[in-house]
Amino acid sequence: MAVQKETEKKVNKVTGEQPEANTAPVKETTEVSAGIMEKTRGSLDHVLAQAERAYAAYMEAQKEVARAYKENESQVETIYKEDERGANETYEKEVEQALKSRDEALRKAEMTCAQATEQINKAYEEKVKQALLARKENIEQAWDARTRTIEQAWNMFARASG
Repeated sequence: MAVQKETEKKVNKVTGEQPEANTAPVKETTEVSAGIMEKTRGSLDHVLAQAERAYAAYMEAQKEVARAYKENESQVETIYKEDERGANETYEKEVEQALKSRDEALRKAEMTCAQATEQINKAYEEKVKQALLARKENIEQAWDARTRTIEQAWNMFARASG
């Protein structure tokens, strides 16, 4: 009973109610319990409402973080695509330049080859011309030597026969 009165005093102090002097102990306990329950329920409802608002704010923040991650992913994807496009353009330009350089080098090499072939052919023709001239001179000299030798032989024969 002493504990009950102490509890009642504490509850009354919290709730601001004055204890009733003429009530029976059972009735007091029931009324006190109902008051405590009512005060506690109000306090719990308030805490529950706060918790629900906090949870709703948390869920909204989580959605916002997810949106931020998706936006970041989209930005990163856009930057990647721009970098990829730039790399492809650079590659195509370099391949085009390499092709132009190769074609120019081949053109120069073909021109150089044609000039060298022309010089080689001229040198060949000159050598053939010189060889032909030398052959003609050698044949003429050989003919002259033959003619002289035959004349000398007939002259010797004519002197010996005669």
